Amino acid sequence: MQKVFLEHMMQIAKKGGKIARDLLEDSTPTLKPDLSVLTEADLAISALTRRELREFLATSEHILIDEEDKDHKRYFDKKILEASPYIWVLDPIDGTRSFANRLPMFGISIGLLKDLKPWLGLVYFPILKELFYCDGRNGYFVKNAFTQKEEKIKLKLVDQEITRQSIFLATDSYFKNFEWDFSFCTVMVLSCAVTDLCWPAIGRGCGNIFRSNLWDFAGSWPIFRSAGLDFRHWDTGKVLGRLDTDVFIGEGDLTWKLKDYHILSSERNFPIIKSRLKSRLAK
Repeated sequence: MQKVFLEHMMQIAKKGGKIARDLLEDSTPTLKPDLSVLTEADLAISALTRRELREFLATSEHILIDEEDKDHKRYFDKKILEASPYIWVLDPIDGTRSFANRLPMFGISIGLLKDLKPWLGLVYFPILKELFYCDGRNGYFVKNAFTQKEEKIKLKLVDQEITRQSIFLATDSYFKNFEWDFSFCTVMVLSCAVTDLCWPAIGRGCGNIFRSNLWDFAGSWPIFRSAGLDFRHWDTGKVLGRLDTDVFIGEGDLTWKLKDYHILSSERNFPIIKSRLKSRLAK
């Protein structure tokens, strides 16, 4: 079934990418209660995904946690998650604010967890024509995805040396909570979680500091792990290797948001990056 699941993910990416490109100029954004952006493309790709996965979701073995499902909180239950061998997690458009402003830094992200662990993952950037995916064993980076010029590259273990030329990727909330030593390397804010998480897997950035929602990282999770990178708790260093409700806030609109920041890096670079962080959280 692994191959079948991946084929459905590819179809979601390919068809969803066309939807995103078609609506890029015409999609009228609105704001959700949490003030995040919602567009027609989000809703259309969400509906597409449910159609593509209908046969699986009709069984008791599969559930779908979709950012645009208004009732996704119902799955925030250990008993439900432990009873579901396959957990699909969808972000129809990650980087929606960029999409709404017709910027290319947005992606379609879908992950499939097996027995609560990251397994299959796919992130597609429709404008950049770049595709990242993990088939459960290996990760791949595809240039000119879904075109006749498609070029697939197997991901290798990444453990780059951090220099002044390096780029550390961060979310837009980073500077509210941390200070940074700019003599170490530069911080770049792209405002798109999937770029922050996929790009280090091919050496575009030495790491990332992250605290967002499950759907923001589920598709990227098996991809960056296939490149030898992991999420580690910014303070304790504990690796996030499985879905555990204890690491999420789980209340109201913050359901599925990580309680604490995590650093994406190689094992060697984690203590180096941590030493350059100065937290404002205790102030």
